[in-house]
Amino acid sequence: MTSSLSIQMLSREAILCHIAALADILENCVNGGASVSFMQPFTDEKARQFWTGVADSVGRGERTVLVCRDNDGAFLGTVQLITDQPENQPHRADVAKLLVHDNARRKGVAMALMEALETEARIQHKTVLVLDTASGSGAETFYQRAGWNKVGEIPRYALMPDGEMTATSVFYKFL
Repeated sequence: MTSSLSIQMLSREAILCHIAALADILENCVNGGASVSFMQPFTDEKARQFWTGVADSVGRGERTVLVCRDNDGAFLGTVQLITDQPENQPHRADVAKLLVHDNARRKGVAMALMEALETEARIQHKTVLVLDTASGSGAETFYQRAGWNKVGEIPRYALMPDGEMTATSVFYKFL
């Protein structure tokens, strides 16, 4: 299916223009149980506030936001490359908020987004990428399949959206 997917980078203005579609993806993921920093019940208002903050961060040059769209232009997923790092880490970036709407899962969206993110990271001269995800999650399995190296787990790291405590797995990838 990846031939029918398109990846694009969003500017601050584009994020604000498409905030409803981005908020829908975030809501879908959080309300579906994804551990991406938010608790249930999760509202459209919270999602829009989050994306407004992301848009401002993009405007300041602190991060890159990529989206995946289908042939009809519908938003299927998104991921972020956070490049605002301490001055002794100019070669590093964090990967955040790989989100795929449940209607688009298992169709190559996450892999297409991560491949595009890695390409963009190389363009920005980043050679080390870092991320974390809930231990035991489908995301953890995905990152391992995508060639990421698991460093370890931190027990009792965060709460799942339903309030259950979870460990997090930390990953890195050299480009």
